[in-house]
Amino acid sequence: MGEGSGLRERKKLRTRHALIEAALELFLSKGYEQTTVSEIAAAADVSTRTFFSYFASKEDVIFHNAREGADRALTVLAEAAPGERAADLLGRVIATGFAAIDMDERISREIAPINQLTMTVPSLRARGLLLLFDVQREIAEALHRACPGELSLTEASAAVGAVIGGAKLAAFVQMSHGASAEEMMRAGREATAFALAALRASPPAQGPHPRREV
Repeated sequence: MGEGSGLRERKKLRTRHALIEAALELFLSKGYEQTTVSEIAAAADVSTRTFFSYFASKEDVIFHNAREGADRALTVLAEAAPGERAADLLGRVIATGFAAIDMDERISREIAPINQLTMTVPSLRARGLLLLFDVQREIAEALHRACPGELSLTEASAAVGAVIGGAKLAAFVQMSHGASAEEMMRAGREATAFALAALRASPPAQGPHPRREV
């Protein structure tokens, strides 16, 4: 029973990856708006019904990895050691995210096309900004819970915006100048290192901050 369950899960994962790969190829060659769900399903050799059992829409294909990345970050913050500084925690969040990309060649291949589509298709740009805001809000609140005596909620929000938002912006700016996926990743790493160095240079707060702000 266990072997059969594992086989089904691997088959489902292969189908999911095939749909993502087919969708990205069609979006780039034909155009996002011009590509239909039925065309994506056909290219992946599955039915349209099967597509909708994996994704609710074409947009969800583009942002398929957003929740996974957010959950990784929240897990790191939930496992913070007592007294661990915010900069060190955020450093581990970023390191975990980059490690996941480095270990998965599929994710690495998707970075450039997904970023290109997100920046050039208005509906995807709007969805991407909303997702980025929601993820940063969740991480800022989790960072404040982990370090309530070091950062107020406002300060935690600023720290997360600087580190994570800075990495995203650096990558997008490089992309707008024709950078490769490797160059975009390098820019993201450099931006996070810069922001973390500034955060580490800030003196720790004296005394606990209030947990709620008006």
